Amino acid sequence: MERSDFLVIGSGLAGLIFALDVADAGTVTVLTKSDPFEGSTRYAQGGIASVMDARDSFDAHVRDTHEAGAGLCHQDTVELAVREGPDAIAHLTRLGVAFDREGSGTYSLGREGGHSARRILHAADATGAEIQRVLLENALAHPNIRILADHIAVDLITSLTTHGEKEVVGAYALDRQTDMITSFAARATMLATGGVGKVYLYTSNPDIATGDGIAIAYRAGARVANMEFIQFHPTCLYHPKAKSFLITEAMRGEGACLRLPTGERFMPHYHQLAELAPRDIVARAIDDQMKKTGCDYVLLDITHRSADFIQSRFPMIYEKVKEFGCDITKEPIPVVPAAHYCCGGVVSDLDGRTGLLRLYTAGETAFTGIHGANRLASNSLLEALVFALRAARHAKGLLESLPMPNEIPEWDYVNTVKSSEGVLLSHTWDEVRRVMWNLVGIVRSNKRLTLARRRIAYIREEVREYYWKYFVTSDFIELRNISLVAELIINSALPRRESRGLHYNIDYPERNDKEWLRDSILTPSPHR
Repeated sequence: MERSDFLVIGSGLAGLIFALDVADAGTVTVLTKSDPFEGSTRYAQGGIASVMDARDSFDAHVRDTHEAGAGLCHQDTVELAVREGPDAIAHLTRLGVAFDREGSGTYSLGREGGHSARRILHAADATGAEIQRVLLENALAHPNIRILADHIAVDLITSLTTHGEKEVVGAYALDRQTDMITSFAARATMLATGGVGKVYLYTSNPDIATGDGIAIAYRAGARVANMEFIQFHPTCLYHPKAKSFLITEAMRGEGACLRLPTGERFMPHYHQLAELAPRDIVARAIDDQMKKTGCDYVLLDITHRSADFIQSRFPMIYEKVKEFGCDITKEPIPVVPAAHYCCGGVVSDLDGRTGLLRLYTAGETAFTGIHGANRLASNSLLEALVFALRAARHAKGLLESLPMPNEIPEWDYVNTVKSSEGVLLSHTWDEVRRVMWNLVGIVRSNKRLTLARRRIAYIREEVREYYWKYFVTSDFIELRNISLVAELIINSALPRRESRGLHYNIDYPERNDKEWLRDSILTPSPHR
């Protein structure tokens, strides 16, 4: 058994900010399922939203967030995140994050869809990579932080307090190099494993985004909320070899237009803000045009801007797309929508606390209520930063009152054997993702959702049977998690008999505030 004061599962912005902030109060173990530099933070091109200009205002940022969120954003959460944003940005800059600045020294601020002002701090078009680099360098240099790569969490370890409350005392994690499972005990645990994009066939997310934190928290007894609101990014590069490559919304913020392959522009027919409309509207518009015309993609065109501007503002995208034979200074980019961001997650309060004692969550794993039914562009990094810092402050304040857990059980290998049927895992993995893409995607219906629920329930039963017979592997852990997350998405989507934000059901095409102006909360059965 391994022991530390704090256990952090995940090494993106939320996990590393939490780790760095608590490290001066105690020892920290960070588990990351792959290379610690890999994760959704690294691929966040656009930037982080915060009010940094006198011509902008907190009220405007709050208003824009609510407008995008289609009535479901939590007022207290939005107000807090927006108002604490500038101080949180200052925290990042003190750690060494270098956001782009104008010649005068002021921040160079971009604008993205749904924002009424320029308030996106960025580092060219690789903001997430800059943040990840700086945080990881700081974490690796801290004597109290130990980062264990290639360790994937299997399950949380829970116990009951003397008052009968469930608390988290650590986690089991599989070392992907040795295939051995170790118990990690801690006074407090932070879940920051990122998103769920790999539940879908096409996604902008990296391969590690399999909803692990949401799945293990739900299995342990934590509530989840609003899982039906999956954001599909409107513009991912369409190319057979361009796996998961996102074209940032900031490009539309700088004037890029969406066109059909014929050259016709179509977004003005769907929304008054055209290409700067919220992402759900843009994604559905592209999906609608692809279905109406039969085309496999649409075009994102920024060729009217100068080559110098394009190459300086979007250097990473320029070089990457050029590798696939497209010069974005001279020709438009073929793009399609792809699963991008989960607005739901593990229910948490304003200090990152879940319904399980000693368990915190932040980032895309968490449900704070800030995003409502649709995330405003670049609010995700803001949310992760603000609430991870708040969780760290809360956890440090309780450290002395949280005793180190006593001896906790080691993993039980009894009655399990090695399976020779790895092909079944890969086949079932593919089946889950195709079911979700075809039946629980950008546009849904009661019939599609009901069929999806039936198919995923069958898969989940197979997974449960496998779990008790065979040695646990990394592939199986991820299959177990994506099948559970798929079930949570479906079980949240089916009852919501309306269309709101990212949830669009053709059987209920109108928004219904009278009955559905509320969150979708799923509470695990105590017998799970």
